[in-house]
Amino acid sequence: MFNRGVVSDYRLSPALAARMLGVSLVLLGVLVFVLTVLVDLWGLSGSLVPAIFAAGVLAVAGLGFWFTRKAYVVRFTDTGYRVRFVRGAGVKQGRWKDVEDAVTRTLADSPVVVLRLRNGSATTIPVEVLGINREKFVRELQEHLQRGHGLRRLNG
Repeated sequence: MFNRGVVSDYRLSPALAARMLGVSLVLLGVLVFVLTVLVDLWGLSGSLVPAIFAAGVLAVAGLGFWFTRKAYVVRFTDTGYRVRFVRGAGVKQGRWKDVEDAVTRTLADSPVVVLRLRNGSATTIPVEVLGINREKFVRELQEHLQRGHGLRRLNG
């Protein structure tokens, strides 16, 4: 579905990435605690706990790198778009020619961009989860719409 011509990836906002890493660290702490209790109860080797902890720290560091450098939330290409990691986004991917129009709105006190599709469904993109200025995101969306479908501008 996706032509790799002009590709724009939009990553997680730094605040959201930090929050997700914090959750990962808490889960690592719970895992190490449970493992420590099991090692004590079952009389297993105590060297298992530091090994699991070290592997967990490496996993969290890798996850942090992936969140901040590799994982995208929204991808625009010449032919379409894809949205990941957003619950309630509606249609997660589509082609520009299927987009009827795009509007900016506020849902639950947060700015969103809604891509309304010809079949009556929609894609909702919460702009605050993206690591980009809202106006820049809307400008780049307009450019992709113009290239991919010929829509002139966002309404709203």
